[in-house]
Amino acid sequence: MTGARLTEIDLPEFGIPEAVPEIPPAVYADRLERLRARAAEDGYDAFVIYGDREHSANLAYVTGFDPRFEEAMLVVGSTDKPAVLVGNECIGVAGAAPLSMRRHLFQDFSLPSQPRDRSRPLSEILAEEGIGADTSVGVIGWKTFADRRTLEVPAYIADELRRMTPSGSVENAAHLLIDAADGLRVLNEVEQLAAFEAAACRTSSGVRRLLHELRPGMREDDAVALLGWDGSPLSCHLMLSSGDRATFGLLSPTDRKIERGDRFTVAFGIWGALNCRAGFVVEDVDELPAAISDYVDKLVGPYFEAIAEWYGALRIGQTGGVLHEIVHRRLGDPFFGIFLNPGHQIHLDEWVNSPIWAGSTIELRSGMALQVDVIPATGTEYFTTNIEDGLALADGSLRSEFATRYPDAWSRIRARRAFMADALGIELHPDVLPFSNIPAWLPPFLLQPERVMSLAG
Repeated sequence: MTGARLTEIDLPEFGIPEAVPEIPPAVYADRLERLRARAAEDGYDAFVIYGDREHSANLAYVTGFDPRFEEAMLVVGSTDKPAVLVGNECIGVAGAAPLSMRRHLFQDFSLPSQPRDRSRPLSEILAEEGIGADTSVGVIGWKTFADRRTLEVPAYIADELRRMTPSGSVENAAHLLIDAADGLRVLNEVEQLAAFEAAACRTSSGVRRLLHELRPGMREDDAVALLGWDGSPLSCHLMLSSGDRATFGLLSPTDRKIERGDRFTVAFGIWGALNCRAGFVVEDVDELPAAISDYVDKLVGPYFEAIAEWYGALRIGQTGGVLHEIVHRRLGDPFFGIFLNPGHQIHLDEWVNSPIWAGSTIELRSGMALQVDVIPATGTEYFTTNIEDGLALADGSLRSEFATRYPDAWSRIRARRAFMADALGIELHPDVLPFSNIPAWLPPFLLQPERVMSLAG
């Protein structure tokens, strides 16, 4: 691998789909049955899936329904149609879900001071759904814990389930969906991957547009409008900040005017995709403070080389430990400040789980959707640099099905692979499907977005 250098590159227009591929109802029905089978293998007689506005991905994955304004809970036994508990405002909305569910009005899920005069006690509803003294219940919230007795659902739900099952058990069962090695939600169907590719087109094209039209004097809230958010459900809040505020990374835009020389960061995530870039609002190194005139050589170049090697190592069967070692070997100096997992799985939520950590023996599998997410936090005047893009892994069979059913998306994927190889010098294994329309495109000087890091030539 040759060293990274800054060069002028024409970023192609890879295209964007007119519509997001839909997940057919039959896929949701199949997910439910596979989850039932997994739950039975783990000894659960029944399971519940809790969701709220911030943590709805597990519930939405199984049902196609995500609660708005309030909470919801799915109750699933070994047979029969599942039941969903919803509040005043979601009792109707849940009927639009692609998975057929019986609905119980449970008004404690409703907003404060709304009517609570028409629902039965939680214990009565749960008993009707088959939960009794000796039932083994798996509880799916949104996190796993080393001790499966630890639950992250509201206490009144956990307390009631435990009270009702004195000779049974109540355990955290989130691993069934989000285990980093084989959770159902980390191994995606072709329909879901196609939807993720369409989502990535939107987020990455938005970030591309913003960085090409960014100008000093523009307000942060005007700049964020360039992302072109179309109302698609967000996987995280819109992030854009400049100047000293950019150091904190996760902040939302304000009416502050962006100034020449500012630090700058932006991130745009909707269900299934997120893209982030960061750098300085300058045209060239001459506009940086003299103390960081080696910004590209000291930070951006080594970072890009690490990401390129990380990409090159991706393939089905690769272990998370190898990917971690690449980043640790190249960016392990405390200067870089890398402390989170160097990459993770992505789904409707921006971070599902991660198989990438020191010594991880978890093997990457076909159907996994992953996020390139290696964030330097130097804590110095060098600020940061960042490539965050989405991709998927697919074996020959899955690639063939993807190409046949979604030919336009497949053409975009092939074009991105060619661009990364020819223009950026990043060779990908055939298993790797890049979803971003700014694949590994890294301009350190944001007022010259055509000057990017490359290993080619």
